[in-house]
Amino acid sequence: MLTPKEKAKVLDKVRIHEKDTGSPEAQIGLLTAEIERLLSHLKKHKKDMHSKRGLLRMVARRRRLLSYLKEEEPRRYSAILKKLGLKQA
Repeated sequence: MLTPKEKAKVLDKVRIHEKDTGSPEAQIGLLTAEIERLLSHLKKHKKDMHSKRGLLRMVARRRRLLSYLKEEEPRRYSAILKKLGLKQA
């Protein structure tokens, strides 16, 4: 889990307005931070299959959110990819 300070830092980077926590951009940003944290955990603990399953679920959820944003708002999609440094699918 991300600490509240880490969440605030990520949300400051990607939010649309002051109290934004539910937009696709905010959700994608939080999922990306959590995925990065979990990847570093799995590098140390290669046999932790429970965490790996959680990681795969987070990646799938982020992919769904990104595809939704790509269909509905292409400009916001490309902006969030640049902000987070993700590759275009």
